[in-house]
Amino acid sequence: MQDIKIWAALSLSLLAPAPQVEARQIDDLYVARAIVTGQGEKNRQPGFRDCLERVLIRVSGDQRLPKNPGYERLRASAGDYVSTFSYRDRLAGKAIHDEQGTYDRPHDLTCRYDLAVINNVLAKLGSRPWLEKRPTLAVFLDVQPNGSPYRVSPVDPRDLAMRESFALGAEPMAMEVRFPAQGDIDAWALGPAAHELSERAEAVGADLPLVGRLMWSDVDLGWVATWRLSAGGVEQRWTVRGVNFDEAFRVAVRGVAQIRSGNGSP
Repeated sequence: MQDIKIWAALSLSLLAPAPQVEARQIDDLYVARAIVTGQGEKNRQPGFRDCLERVLIRVSGDQRLPKNPGYERLRASAGDYVSTFSYRDRLAGKAIHDEQGTYDRPHDLTCRYDLAVINNVLAKLGSRPWLEKRPTLAVFLDVQPNGSPYRVSPVDPRDLAMRESFALGAEPMAMEVRFPAQGDIDAWALGPAAHELSERAEAVGADLPLVGRLMWSDVDLGWVATWRLSAGGVEQRWTVRGVNFDEAFRVAVRGVAQIRSGNGSP
């Protein structure tokens, strides 16, 4: 209850005009997970460092925090900021397969943090919590492989891997994604005032339309992804080259978070 009161007071002090994160979402924001090998101290410390970076970016939306001059000093004592932690064996139910016992079995390390502690760390880095309600994205994604181009569909089995990958990429930033039904709309050609995109987004329960183009490049040895987000009449574009589509989708979500949290351009 005390954490909720602190959160409410901080929200009022910042006078944020956007819809605020609901109290029930607070605990989820202050949790991070990393994959570690075994449960020993040797593997736990790298996991703590990974989780600290993840939770700071998750709470603030600021993708540039790891480049902050003061970040490395905080990272060196990452375990000090953890409130509680737990493990989940990723191979639970499977027999041990070698003489090393459970040492090399991968585990999900879940770290939970106190709201006030993480907010204080962010303040030391010149940042703050992102209090705006995390948007659900309507993704209009055109794919141009070596073969025929297509738009990712909400139902086509062909696109299942991409839909699942995008959802996984959105989770670290506490976002969700939707894929509007197929249509003849040229989402890429429409500009910031594209009311039709917004209507399509609302129709699938999303808050913002995100337009993407994914092109295979032999030169770049991977996908070239360009993303476009329009909000409040302002359009932002960002590109990543030579990546798999998992990373292309993570770049998309991180870019949205960077913009919507008020931390600048991707």
